[in-house]
Formats: sequence, C-alpha cells, structure tokens
Amino acid sequence: MAFHIKNPQTEALARKVAGLKGVGLTEAVHTALAHELEREQAKPSLVEVGVEFCRQLRAKGRPDRGQPADKAFRDSLYEDG
Repeated sequence: MAFHIKNPQTEALARKVAGLKGVGLTEAVHTALAHELEREQAKPSLVEVGVEFCRQLRAKGRPDRGQPADKAFRDSLYEDG
C-alpha cells in the first residue's frame, strides 16, 4: 500500500529525520508515529486527572475547621444581598 505525503513541510521533516537516523522514509515515519502513539497512551485519562485532583484537594482540606452545611447555610447562598 502506498503512502503519499502531500504536505511539503511534512515531507521535508520526514526526509530530515530519515537522513539523521540513516534510515528510509517509511522507517522514519513508522518510528515517529510509534513514539507519538506511545507518548499519547502514557498520558493519564481525564478521569485519572480528575480523581488525582480530588485526592489532592481532599488532602489539603481541614474538615475540623469547616462550618456545617446545614439548611440555613444553603439558604443563605441564594438570598438577595
């Protein structure tokens, strides 16, 4: 199956990498894409980022110093000035 690089800048980058590594264009593109895929897959998911954020937030919390969130407090949040 043929693969054509239609963007001249992309082709130049592929040729430069291939030349620096002393490999063919196909191998240079394959290696670059494999590395990029590996890098992307190593990133944490949005769920993992959210869970870690919640853990850090909870660790910073001071429940012993907090005020109770009773009905009066919640009602006060919706009062007009």
